[in-house]
Amino acid sequence: MIDPQEDSVMDSSLSGREIPAAPAHAADAVSPGGRPTITQELFGHVDGVPVFRYTLANSGGLTVRILTYGGIVQSVAVPDGHGRPVNLTLGLPTLADYVAHNSPGAGGGVYFGALIGRYANRIGKGTFTLDGVTYHVPVNNNGNALHGGTAGFDKKLWTPAVESGADSVGLRLQYVSPDGEMGFPGTLTTQATYTLDNAGRLTLAFHATTDRPTVVNLTNHTYWNLAGESSGNVYSQQLYLNANHFTPSDATLIPTGAILPVTGTPLDFTRPTAIGARIAQDDPQLLNGQGYDLNWVLADHSGELAMAARAVDERSGRSLTVWTTQPGMQFYSGNFLTGALVGTGGAVYRQSYGFALETQHYPDSPNHPDFPSTVLRPGEVYEQTTVFHVATE
Repeated sequence: MIDPQEDSVMDSSLSGREIPAAPAHAADAVSPGGRPTITQELFGHVDGVPVFRYTLANSGGLTVRILTYGGIVQSVAVPDGHGRPVNLTLGLPTLADYVAHNSPGAGGGVYFGALIGRYANRIGKGTFTLDGVTYHVPVNNNGNALHGGTAGFDKKLWTPAVESGADSVGLRLQYVSPDGEMGFPGTLTTQATYTLDNAGRLTLAFHATTDRPTVVNLTNHTYWNLAGESSGNVYSQQLYLNANHFTPSDATLIPTGAILPVTGTPLDFTRPTAIGARIAQDDPQLLNGQGYDLNWVLADHSGELAMAARAVDERSGRSLTVWTTQPGMQFYSGNFLTGALVGTGGAVYRQSYGFALETQHYPDSPNHPDFPSTVLRPGEVYEQTTVFHVATE
């Protein structure tokens, strides 16, 4: 079973931030003196512009593949008991697949592994008011704007730069969103830095500035399946969420504005619970999303890095622990995977073949003044960090 207290010790080995230390069993798997590596290869072209795939690898055999198109995490692979790599994230085989199917405006809408912005999750009716001015974002989901509108950050070409340290390697991606793009005010300069270290931690740090008041909510939309991306549904995998409350939504998945306790509902993951144990219950929130697709209010959201979630596949012994500085997390159980897409391992992705843990501010915050603010003004810096730690028991 999952111990939600595991991995609670802190150190300061990455980028000057306090990052949770790896448990002893993960550290023992690291070869002494091994240095992580990062390599680059051409992955294709979009509108004549080259797209690169970077492979980050640590000394324990964990590899992460990231595209400059959409900042997409294509795969996170760990060695099994025989040393063979097992990919734990859902993804598509080719760049053409991502361009054609990964976003709603391109005839899809799964967002496998992508960086999401300018506004992650939903804005009701695509409309918000800031400093007395009303702005409109193109709607693309049940009359609402989802994940930044019809052409969000998941479709953009990001400029890469490589970073390295004594026991880590990183890929810094930058995108400059012009004033008015998707209806959002201000020129927003965003950096998203992925860092992989020898303890099995993949850190994603966001940094953004603007020249006009705007709203910003950034996340990553990786789908995880700890049994392997081609292994089937995730219903038996155990999940713990460090959240006593959630933001209920209406039938179009827009928050009502209330913040309610999870106690007594199928949304209570304060004790480790199989993802599929209650997913079919007759609950209005599960019916709205055809499964889990809601924002949980994290218990420790002071702005410091804190544990948010832990998932375990008991059969393989693999675990995923997530820390974040964000106040919320969207747990999405892959309800809208329809069997129309074939993944990197050759399997057809059906409903709940993966789950997403999207650290974020709350959905539709610009229209709910009682929610944590997503307003960013000139002279301020948007900074958020999330850590994904993959380990094998």
